[in-house]
Amino acid sequence: MELWSLTGNSQQLDGGAMFGNAPKALWSRWIQPDAENRIPLACRCLLVKDMDGRNVLFETGIGAFFEPALRERYGVVEDRHVLLDSLAQAGITHEDIDAVVLSHLHFDHAGGLLAAWEEGQSPRLLFPNATYLVGAEHWRRAQKPHPRDRASFVPELQPLLEQSGRLELVEGEHSKTLGDSVRFSYSDGHTPGLMLAEVAGVVFCADLIPGRFWVHLPITMGYDRYPEKLIDEKRAFLEDKLARGVRLFFTHDHDCAAARVVRDERGRYGTADEVRELRGA
Repeated sequence: MELWSLTGNSQQLDGGAMFGNAPKALWSRWIQPDAENRIPLACRCLLVKDMDGRNVLFETGIGAFFEPALRERYGVVEDRHVLLDSLAQAGITHEDIDAVVLSHLHFDHAGGLLAAWEEGQSPRLLFPNATYLVGAEHWRRAQKPHPRDRASFVPELQPLLEQSGRLELVEGEHSKTLGDSVRFSYSDGHTPGLMLAEVAGVVFCADLIPGRFWVHLPITMGYDRYPEKLIDEKRAFLEDKLARGVRLFFTHDHDCAAARVVRDERGRYGTADEVRELRGA
């Protein structure tokens, strides 16, 4: 089995929104904002090649499905579908992917399922040979989103996934498609039913912990539905990964793909052995 970190389209979002109630005087020491108070964010995906003979992609990033006006509004930097280029660098195409695992269906994690925007063209799915795995509870949330996060979903995406005939709704620790190779756990603090995948000693943290600086327990995002619940979930999650030596994989950290979780003498969590990318590790 080979693990690859793949970059997708990047974003620039408001730093205050990304760090919730943490003051700018604190978070600006970690990530320097631009003149518009925006910070750089990755939309990083995890590719596992040769998992029992299959290629499995964990998330697809934001992609390039937005029309130009919305691309600018949401701070998407590139107009091409960067993930497709990253797949090519790993020696495969989207047609070679056998399964796509989605932690949740917010557009910055699932938008890459769609082809790049073209004038006059309807949205269409990529990955024609893949099974799409989504947590069952989160799927129900996506069908009837709350006004608080309705804008985070892509209305056309859920019908396309259903119509593909290749959608698996996952409940419990394992899926039918991937069996014992991938272990799932769940979180509700960011969005109900967020699905966290663990494979080969690495866990895809998704929006429970978007990057290194959110490992600190009090740090949450303004986008989180239930911040206090998220902090409790994060504490249990980190304690488990620390005890078992599982590495963290970050989707939104612009400068770090994976790291080991550590805890200091005061009980504060942090990271060590940080790496910028995984290339066949």
